[in-house]
Amino acid sequence: MGRRTRISWTLYDWGNSAFATTVMAGFFPVFFKEYWAGELSATDSTFWLGVGNSAASTLMVLFAPLIGALADQGNSKKRYLLLFAFLGALMTSSLFLVASGMWQIALLFYALGIIGFSGSIVPYDALLVDVAEEDELDKVSAQGYAMGYLGGGLLFALNVFMVLKPGFFGLADAGQAVRVSFFMVGIWWALFSLPVMLFVHERNPRPANSHVLRGALREIRDNFREVGRYRMVALFLLAYWLYIDGVDTIVRMAVDYGLAIGFESSDLLTALLITQFVGFPAALLFGYIGDRHGPKKGIMIALIVYIIIVFWAWRMEAMWEFYALAVGIGLVQGGIQSLSRSLYARLIPTTRAGMFFGVYNMLGKFAAVIGPLLVGAVTVISGDSRLGILSVLLLFVAGFAVLQRVTVVSNGELK
Repeated sequence: MGRRTRISWTLYDWGNSAFATTVMAGFFPVFFKEYWAGELSATDSTFWLGVGNSAASTLMVLFAPLIGALADQGNSKKRYLLLFAFLGALMTSSLFLVASGMWQIALLFYALGIIGFSGSIVPYDALLVDVAEEDELDKVSAQGYAMGYLGGGLLFALNVFMVLKPGFFGLADAGQAVRVSFFMVGIWWALFSLPVMLFVHERNPRPANSHVLRGALREIRDNFREVGRYRMVALFLLAYWLYIDGVDTIVRMAVDYGLAIGFESSDLLTALLITQFVGFPAALLFGYIGDRHGPKKGIMIALIVYIIIVFWAWRMEAMWEFYALAVGIGLVQGGIQSLSRSLYARLIPTTRAGMFFGVYNMLGKFAAVIGPLLVGAVTVISGDSRLGILSVLLLFVAGFAVLQRVTVVSNGELK
C-alpha cells in the first residue's frame, strides 16, 4: 500500500490519543471534582468517577469482540471506526456545554466518549492488515503508536499551557480554558479521522451474509474455546487482565487521588506531561531488558516498581513525591505494555496469531473495570482516599502471582 495510506492510518492515532491524554488522564478528573461535582464530598466524587469509568469499560469488554466480528463482515471496518470515532468526538466536544453542578450529564458524556474511543480502536487495529504488507506490519504499527504519543502529547501540552495562562489566549479563567480544551479535543479527534475515511481502503473484505450477527456471535464462541485449549495462554491472559487493569486504573484515577489529598491541579497536570513524554523512551529501555533477560522477567520488574509506586502513593505528603511517581510510572507504563505483547507472541501458535491477538487486545484495551470501582468503593466505605489508592495493590500482586505460573514454551505447543 502507498505511503499516503499508511500516514492516513497513523493520523487516526494522532487524533484519538488527545482524548486519552487531555480528557481521560488529565482534565476530566480535575474538572469533575472541582466544577461539575463541586457540591459532592471528595469521597463521593471519587466513587462516581470510578463508577463512570468502570461502567464504560465493562460495556466495551462485553461488546468489543462483537464489534470486531461485525467489522470483519463485509466492507465494514472503516464504517465502525468512524461511527465510534464521531460518537466520541461529539460527546467530548459536548462537555463544553455542560454547566456547573450537572455532574450526572458530564459523567454520561464522558462515559460515552470512552465508548467511542475504545470502540473505534477495534476496527482501527484491524485495518493494519489493509494498510501494510506483511513485512511492514511491525514498522507501520510502531509508527501509529509514535504518532499517538506525539499528537496526544502536543495537544495536551498546549491545553495545559492554556489552563496555566488563560489570559494569553484571551480566556477568562482556567475553568473556561478547560472547557475550550474539551471542545478542541473533539475537533482534533474528528479532523484527524478524516484521512482514514478518504484515503484508507480495505482489501479483500469478507463477504457479508444475511445472518451477520449470528455469524459474529458464533465466531466469538469458537475463538474463546480455542484460547482455552492453551493453558499457558489462558494463564497469561488472566495475569495480563489483572495487572493491566491496575495500570489503567493508575492512569485514570491518579489526578483524582492527588486532588483528594490536597495537591494543586496545575501541579498534577504538569506531572501528567512528565509521564507522557517519559513513556516513549522507556518502552525502548524495557525492550533492551527483554532482549537481555526475557520479557517475563522484565514484566515482573515493572510490576515490582508499580507495587512500590502504590505503597509510596499511599504515604506521600509532598508534591515533589508526585513528580517522582510520575517519572516512575512513565518508566514502566510503556515497558510493561511492550513486553506483555512480546511475551504473548512467544506463547501463541504463529499460525493463529490474528485470532489470539484479538482476544489479547480486548483484554488490554478495555481494562480498568475492576480497578476504578475498587478505588471508589474502598474510598467511600473507609472515608479515606489513601486506602482507596492502596487497594490497587491487589491487582498488581494478583497479576504478579499468576504471571509466575506462566512458562514460556515454543509457539503453538499445547501446555
